[in-house]
Amino acid sequence: MSSVVLLLSGPNLNLLGTREPDVYGPETLDDHVATATATAADHGLEIEHFQSNHEGELIEAIHGARDRVAAIVINPGAFTHSSWAIHDALAAFSGVIVELHLSNPNAREAWRHTSVVAPVATGSIVGFGADGYRLAIEAVAAQLAS
Repeated sequence: MSSVVLLLSGPNLNLLGTREPDVYGPETLDDHVATATATAADHGLEIEHFQSNHEGELIEAIHGARDRVAAIVINPGAFTHSSWAIHDALAAFSGVIVELHLSNPNAREAWRHTSVVAPVATGSIVGFGADGYRLAIEAVAAQLAS
């Protein structure tokens, strides 16, 4: 079995650290990737990270993960609420899928309350800020070990 976890970061996550730090925290995307990488290493896993502001590129990354990686951790950003194409791509992936959000979408604007990703995810980690990246990788490791 592969020990690779694909960490996908959706639109605007490249702006973390400067974009609404009161909502998303002061950490940069590189900080979060470093946390995920260190946590993965503790579990004998390897992180492969990809960020894009383009829906099609995220879908291509999901397609490329099929039969190649053990799990996907995805923070789809605003695509969470609108991209049935990402939903369908994830549905075609047979490994563990963890949906991840720094903030809690359910505690924010009403339009953020519906996730089209959640129905195809193994589980979701939301609202724990920077700790969410560690928690998501720990959840992946637990699922892979079971």
